[in-house]
Amino acid sequence: MTAAIAPRTPDPSGDAPLPGGRPSPRAAVEPDDSAPVLDVVVPVFNEERDLGPCVQRLHAHLTEAFPYRFRITVADNASTDRTLAVAQALVTQYDEVSVVHLDQKGRGRALRAVWSASDAPVLAYMDVDLSTDLNALLPLVAPLISGHSDLAIGSRLSRTSRVVRGAKREIISRCYNVILRGTLRARFSDAQCGFKAIRADVAERLLPLVEDTAWFFDTELLVLAERSGLRIHEVPVDWVDDPDSRVDVVATAVADLRGVARVGKALATGALPVAQLRRELGRAEIVGTGADETAGVAPGMTAQILRFALIGVISTVAFLLLYSLFRTAMPAQVSNLFALVITAVANTAANRRLTFGIRGKRHAGRSQVEGLVVFGLGLVLTSGSLALLDVVSPGAGHVTELVVLVIANAVATLLRFVAYRSWVFHPRRQSA
Repeated sequence: MTAAIAPRTPDPSGDAPLPGGRPSPRAAVEPDDSAPVLDVVVPVFNEERDLGPCVQRLHAHLTEAFPYRFRITVADNASTDRTLAVAQALVTQYDEVSVVHLDQKGRGRALRAVWSASDAPVLAYMDVDLSTDLNALLPLVAPLISGHSDLAIGSRLSRTSRVVRGAKREIISRCYNVILRGTLRARFSDAQCGFKAIRADVAERLLPLVEDTAWFFDTELLVLAERSGLRIHEVPVDWVDDPDSRVDVVATAVADLRGVARVGKALATGALPVAQLRRELGRAEIVGTGADETAGVAPGMTAQILRFALIGVISTVAFLLLYSLFRTAMPAQVSNLFALVITAVANTAANRRLTFGIRGKRHAGRSQVEGLVVFGLGLVLTSGSLALLDVVSPGAGHVTELVVLVIANAVATLLRFVAYRSWVFHPRRQSA
């Protein structure tokens, strides 16, 4: 039968904050006979061919490798073929399989509906193509069962992951990761891998705040969890691309970028109650370990942009003054090089301390070297612009040179900010 969707009754014994606002440790799951420990959701849309083999393989793996009771829930997203009939046949074949039918499409919508109604303390989902090796499932959910972590994701971008997929998807995935790190300060490595799990008590608090109902659902949930101080466990996975995937990459990418802009705005304006969630759910900071000796309090996204822009304006003015000074005695390319190196050193030091809140001498030398590498991009852009100007308009005046340099520096500045946030001054690298 098709399962009805009913809201899950909140657990009154959930985590209550300790005195002083410090959250209590997440309790370990205690298995009982009244409900499964794990509910694995398989969202499907017109998958009549693949659904049966997927559920059979997943059921066999869980029966053999998972030590607790489990459930497999097929979430049918308004399929127009025989997917629902196949799912209902699987329900009669396996006691541990159920099916939920939704009248509207959307992976996020399906996960929210099933997860909100499930009585299992640990909730997971995976794609019907089973691109991810199922041997990673127990390592994925074990930290949630023990109370060690709050969410868990499979990562295809880990150094120890083994991934087989085309160059286009690889590039898109890594570029999306850089965008998330550069705009939303995300620290998780793979937002879109269809292999994730979450504790039900955490899902109960976060799901009402997640707006997306499609592919950006995962990213929005992870960003909200990370900003709320929750622990995200990452599992390196073996993953093989499904050549028959029907995901519209372009449409999905556009929707994801819109989602990034929406969530970024909500975080900047305070529309998302991350401070309250951090007080109620977040894990307390570890103090007295010396881990913060080189790091201050990192400013928020809006403050970082404003400070970076101010430092950029000052650096640009200094660069133009130095360039004009050197130009009286040196060729244009040499003047550009000297002015850029001097301002690069000062710019990196200022952004390290003022924009990203990093103090102390630890990694300062490395940051300067990496900052010079980033500024090397600026050198390529500005030098290339001067060379192009010389070709297009030989003998152009000094004012024209300055205008071209200002435009080239503006482009280089945008790329430099992304590189600073996602690489040079990334918190994980600074604390390593």
